[in-house]
Amino acid sequence: MDEKHLSYFKEKLLQWKQDLLKEVGVTIGENLARDRERQGDFGDLANIEADQNFMLRIRDRERKLIAKINRCLQQIEDGTYGHCQSCGEEIDVKRLEARPVASLCIACKTEQEKFER
Repeated sequence: MDEKHLSYFKEKLLQWKQDLLKEVGVTIGENLARDRERQGDFGDLANIEADQNFMLRIRDRERKLIAKINRCLQQIEDGTYGHCQSCGEEIDVKRLEARPVASLCIACKTEQEKFER
């Protein structure tokens, strides 16, 4: 992959990570505000708790995504970004555009999905 593409994907990954971290800050602020509001009947409290559990699951997925983004940023520094972890071939730029954290080329991902079924 040429330097132009690497620079583009590095910026894209950094922006994505920044957006995710900003969302985490918003969630933490909302949860602190809700903790101060913990009043109401049992139904209200159950709804608040269900909402918080849902948001925590979403944030856990985002945490895992941030780890993948960090791995990709390290691969850019190492010069290994954009190479399939299974076959070693270069991952198509269109695939990386759609999924910048992709670690498998289309052929290997398709094979993996067939195996998982």
